[in-house]
Amino acid sequence: MASENDVILCCAIRTPITKAKRGALKDALPEDLLLPLFEAVIKRTGVEPSLIQDICIGNVLQPGAGALSSRIAQLMANLSESTAVSTVNRQCSSGLQAVANIAGAIHSGFIDIGLAGGVESMTNFDMMNSMTPEKLSEKVFQHEQARNCLIPMGITSENVAEKFGISRIVQDQFAMESHRKAARAARLGLFDEEMIPVVIKGNDDFETVVQKDDGIREATTLAQLQKLKPSFKEDGSTHAGNSSQVSDGAALCLLARRSTAMKYGLPMLAKFVDFAVIGVPPEIMGIGPSVAIPAVLSKAGLAIGDIDIFEINEAFASQAVYCIEKLEVPRHKLNPKGGAIAFGHPLGCTGARQIATLLPELRRNRDRYGIVSMCIGTGMGAAAIRFS
Repeated sequence: MASENDVILCCAIRTPITKAKRGALKDALPEDLLLPLFEAVIKRTGVEPSLIQDICIGNVLQPGAGALSSRIAQLMANLSESTAVSTVNRQCSSGLQAVANIAGAIHSGFIDIGLAGGVESMTNFDMMNSMTPEKLSEKVFQHEQARNCLIPMGITSENVAEKFGISRIVQDQFAMESHRKAARAARLGLFDEEMIPVVIKGNDDFETVVQKDDGIREATTLAQLQKLKPSFKEDGSTHAGNSSQVSDGAALCLLARRSTAMKYGLPMLAKFVDFAVIGVPPEIMGIGPSVAIPAVLSKAGLAIGDIDIFEINEAFASQAVYCIEKLEVPRHKLNPKGGAIAFGHPLGCTGARQIATLLPELRRNRDRYGIVSMCIGTGMGAAAIRFS
């Protein structure tokens, strides 16, 4: 039943997602990615900038979770300097956590309208340099679970594959299908509503307009994937083709209290229903969605069968396959426009990107419920429900 205090998603958009260090956005800094999103949200919704009371941006790799670049982008977009901004880092769920933070502030009565999203330039901020053992307390290495937080993500994928019997061919088939779904969606223009162009100016002042994801490979075949060498273990099953791509990108959502959205005539795309984050063993962090999704469904009084679309992040095919098999998610409901294996996983952006991808699909199919979920490095899973 609708309530005037419901948290409503009024807009959800994203930039193209491109390959780090060699893609079309490699020369764009985080503020360059956020700026056009701020401007586009204002233009699309007609919201008066002075009404926006708070902003939260998810980021993983920048110092201070990108607090400086987020504030800079806000001001460059001519949003009021009186509008507050914060940043959040909960690893791969940072973009979703930012949305949950703003939704929580609206639900609690702290604010009525806010912006939330995420950004990551994996070109300019190297994931491999974010944490080194020599910077940690020696006590960490005396505690097994704490030490397991340092296991490379690729090895956690191998751990999931080995522990739960996810074969390489199953992983490769999943990866191939992700590319095929994404390629079909791009061909049919199904990303057009969620994606805004980004203008990049080079050193010679020549402007390039980036309008599409550049990681999708429609011609990917199972035979090609089977030829790739394992990336993390000599006898492993995880490789570049069945793992998410390292990418650059950003996404942004406008949220408002239902009564406020109605008062100012803002679009009302979906209701933010509920949110959950649950911890899991760090060494198999990829299983996170398999516990977070049941948790958020239980809070909302729903079941797997009630959900029309599942946007589950494809950090690795191994963990994605495990989660959907564990939860018995129907394949036709999973990532209908492809996922991170096909078009990339800019860490802090992904949760907000998934929302931008989900909402048009819910509307297009006249579906009711959608879930966004992902695993989280160091051993967690997050999930949130939207009602269209």
